[in-house]
Amino acid sequence: MKIIKVLAQNFGCNSYVVTADNKNAVVVDCAEERLFDICAERGLKPCAVLLTHCHFDHVGGCGKFFKEGVPIYCGEHEEELIFSDENKNIFGGVYIPDFKIHKTLKDGESITLAGITFKVLHTPGHTAGGVCYIAEDSIFSGDTLFRMSIGRSDLPTGDYKTLIQSVKKLFALDGNYKVYCGHEGETELDYERKNNPYIN
Repeated sequence: MKIIKVLAQNFGCNSYVVTADNKNAVVVDCAEERLFDICAERGLKPCAVLLTHCHFDHVGGCGKFFKEGVPIYCGEHEEELIFSDENKNIFGGVYIPDFKIHKTLKDGESITLAGITFKVLHTPGHTAGGVCYIAEDSIFSGDTLFRMSIGRSDLPTGDYKTLIQSVKKLFALDGNYKVYCGHEGETELDYERKNNPYIN
């Protein structure tokens, strides 16, 4: 499995293009429309978009993918939040593209896309319906867990205590994982178990 990290040009959000065969790909958190062209430049066909949560900096490119017929997935408790007025009005008003969710995903559910199996973990706290995705030895943590930090919980539907429980849910997983975060650099689960100041 190959993971290509793409940093958004206008804000510090990470998107990830994930491929198992160098032909087909899944995009995790589609920050910008240019991700579609980045896939094409690399000879990759986007087969799906997986969203960790509803915020504009993670969904800004979804309109392009939706128009091109690429199915978009999110957690079962997040779909209604994506298009809510409360979400659109954060930071005084943000742009949420016009797209539809193909299917919502439940906690513990596994889905195979582009030959890669992703397991869904409901990890609320940053938003009420946020999820993380596990694929092989990697976790795509969205804005739940960062290197030496955690997501903010002061935006609509966020809750600090719930977020802490979600991070502990990740820590309770067996084994070590590489963690691909929604912002800044990558980390590892063992490192965060030992060093993350919000949990230890």
